[in-house]
Amino acid sequence: MFSLSTTIDAKLAQMGCDIFQGNWVLDRSYPLYDSGQCPFIESQFDCQKNGRPDKEYMKYKWQPTGCTLSRFNGVDFLRKLKGKKLMFVGDSLSLNQWQSLTCMLHVALPYAKYTSRTIKGLSTFTFPDYDVSLMFCRNAFLVDIVNEPRGSVLRLDSIGNGKIWRGTDVLIFDTWHWWLHTGRKQPWDWIVDGKSIVKDMNRLVAYEKALNTWAKWVDSNVDPTKTQVFFQGVSPDHASGQGSSGTTCAGQTRPLKGPGSPHPAEVVLEKILREMGKPVFLLNTTRLSQLRIDGHPSVYGHGGHRDMDCSHWCLSGVPDIWNEFLYAMLK
Repeated sequence: MFSLSTTIDAKLAQMGCDIFQGNWVLDRSYPLYDSGQCPFIESQFDCQKNGRPDKEYMKYKWQPTGCTLSRFNGVDFLRKLKGKKLMFVGDSLSLNQWQSLTCMLHVALPYAKYTSRTIKGLSTFTFPDYDVSLMFCRNAFLVDIVNEPRGSVLRLDSIGNGKIWRGTDVLIFDTWHWWLHTGRKQPWDWIVDGKSIVKDMNRLVAYEKALNTWAKWVDSNVDPTKTQVFFQGVSPDHASGQGSSGTTCAGQTRPLKGPGSPHPAEVVLEKILREMGKPVFLLNTTRLSQLRIDGHPSVYGHGGHRDMDCSHWCLSGVPDIWNEFLYAMLK
């Protein structure tokens, strides 16, 4: 059996250190792109266009302790993926990272031809000269939500959408934030787990059950000699006063100090990855992103002051660094 520790440690050993341990430092050569030069960026992530007056939040890079994280090189990234397909699978935080990557590549290769289309929830961004496809498959829970006579049902033991993921060379999964939605934002009427049918359950328990179903799918369907699998980790939310002195992200212009604390969903995720039979690389960005309370759209997202956003991230910004980790860890 593979374990998370052996697969990740082997890769990190090649780099000479744990690239996820370090500090945020100002680097005036960042950001890696100007959001104004990325014509397809989502308006909810374009904080500068939405009127954010400060710019320093875009100029932080991650400095590992004892080594250097390679600066993103768009040409080299596409050469690594030549003839291949990469797919993000998850919620709007996956969209956040996918949008970041497409912008990083488009600005790095401004004259390269590209195509972009969305069909039935699958968005595809292609560089035909490199035969590279970067895809985003929206699936907030990874497991299935189906319409039945009794209503909308969240099936914790079923992954029918997995057929879309097969044959992809690089898969990056993500799920967490939608598990906390209640009331009108909750997209199901019932939860089914095997023979059990309930109206609701502890959301962390439901999340763990769904991840176990996902892990079984990976173990049964992924050939690690052909497909490299990543998990994005849990993107921290500063909406409920998780910053210093109970502050939210509103008006924040500097990262927090000190190490981030363990996130309960991340603890569950790491436990499941350790128990899997196939190797999955964790983009272990939770704690370092917890420090970036300054990186959210806050009132400069799609909702403005009516719907402050302390969950997603401004672009350019924090997800660009996540993609530098991805670049460093690609085969």
